[in-house]
Amino acid sequence: MQAIDLSHPVRTGMQVFPGDPSVEFRSAATVAADGFAVAQLHLGSHSGTHLDAPLHTVQGGAAVDAMPLEALMGPARIVSLPEPAANAVLRWQDLIGQLENLLPGTIVLFSTGWSRHFDTPAYLEHPTFDAEIAEHLVAAGVRLVGVDTLNPDPTPGPAAPGHAQGETFLPFHDVFLGAGGGIVENLTNLGAVPWADPWFSALPLRLEGLDGSPVRAVAFRP
Repeated sequence: MQAIDLSHPVRTGMQVFPGDPSVEFRSAATVAADGFAVAQLHLGSHSGTHLDAPLHTVQGGAAVDAMPLEALMGPARIVSLPEPAANAVLRWQDLIGQLENLLPGTIVLFSTGWSRHFDTPAYLEHPTFDAEIAEHLVAAGVRLVGVDTLNPDPTPGPAAPGHAQGETFLPFHDVFLGAGGGIVENLTNLGAVPWADPWFSALPLRLEGLDGSPVRAVAFRP
């Protein structure tokens, strides 16, 4: 079996959503001093390549440990949207041609190439996906989508209006997570997948009652 890793390495100081907990690893024990190595991890539930569960934006929605594993792996369709402009809004008509004959349960992965900006200020100016896209995908029976950006919705900067008060604008999340689906964010390396319809897996940690989890996202040759 061939596999391609679609995940960013998780490391101390890596870029996170503005205002989210920072990522920090510390040594708790070493082989030299203790005979074994253990690390202490500090990170948010949406660090690195991660899965948004419905609970992330939906009051009373499913937690990440309650999402069926069958929905988080399966045949995928990679939608190529290369070289979008900063802060571009991608609309249904921009990608409909690549979603013909979409079967229910197919995982849809959006490849914009924006992951090349990861860990830079430009990563926050990523393209976004109109909520109509989420509506069409839900209607087609799609239950998991992935993006190679920080967010399918606009990401506010620390000084953006309303951000300090916790106000966010998440129409894509509202539609897709509101329908019980999941969103994988911060994918990378989608352009390296040579297979038209790869098998995709993004399994989270079994974090009881939480709103999301880092994942190891992988594309397999079917």
